[in-house]
Amino acid sequence: MFTKILFATTASPTCDNAAKVAFDLQLKWDAKLTIFHVLGIPSRGYSPFVTDVRTGETEQPDPDYIEWVKEEMKNTYGALLEDSENVEIEATVGVPHREILRIARKNNIDLIIMGSHTRQEDIGATRYRSVVGSTMQKVAKAARCPVVIISRPCTTCWRLFSNIVFGTDFSKAADSAYRFAYNLAKEVGAKLHLFHACDIGATSTGQVLGQEEIEQLIESSRKKMEKRYVSKMNGYDNYDIEVREGVPYIEILKFARERTGDLIVMAHHTREIDPEEAVLGSTVEQVVLRSACPVASVNHPDKVA
Repeated sequence: MFTKILFATTASPTCDNAAKVAFDLQLKWDAKLTIFHVLGIPSRGYSPFVTDVRTGETEQPDPDYIEWVKEEMKNTYGALLEDSENVEIEATVGVPHREILRIARKNNIDLIIMGSHTRQEDIGATRYRSVVGSTMQKVAKAARCPVVIISRPCTTCWRLFSNIVFGTDFSKAADSAYRFAYNLAKEVGAKLHLFHACDIGATSTGQVLGQEEIEQLIESSRKKMEKRYVSKMNGYDNYDIEVREGVPYIEILKFARERTGDLIVMAHHTREIDPEEAVLGSTVEQVVLRSACPVASVNHPDKVA
């Protein structure tokens, strides 16, 4: 299913968890893996110096320096590289999200893998503010292929994964996420869990739903899932449907833990707007920050068929 995978890394410990997933996928699919690092942001004007994204120090990125950085990356991922052959290491200078998107388009990448944060000292602060890394946000917004985001150590191995959780809000954007989740589950023989959380908070008029209304909403959502998704499965029967009431991101995280989810698949955004203009949806953002398993954000339908 994946022939070209891009692992975007800062070559720092914050990306170690994402690296393990990237190499697992490369081995599983016998895919070509590109390890990509944007080593510095150019200074203004015609200055030959850049600011190193890891150290914050000013460097002059001549060819020798770039080769040195690539050698350092080989050392960083040396243990993982021992078991993998079809891997290349690239480094360049530029604005990180732009260069990641550029190489993804140039190499016709099927899947991008990255961490949710870039700097070690930012992790606690971003969790507190409920904001994920800006580079990841910008890549997920514009990438033509699914983006798998790793926030914590992966407790399951993608070479053995068997449970895929697809969270939907029935938006048009969620249809592309469903196609990716369904095709992946069918390809690897995993069970596909179709999940929806009915947000039963106070309505716009300030009224709180009664129990009978909640039960009607749950039943209506279940029927909608059967019509919108199950009807397109062409006889595939390794799935289940779950509808719960509550705060959406909390419920999907609880459900994924209960089912020992190996991957959560969601739409990058929920509103019916141009994907190029969308920001990372608040539900997806909260799931990314808290999930114990990788989260796939799907923005465009290009690479999901």
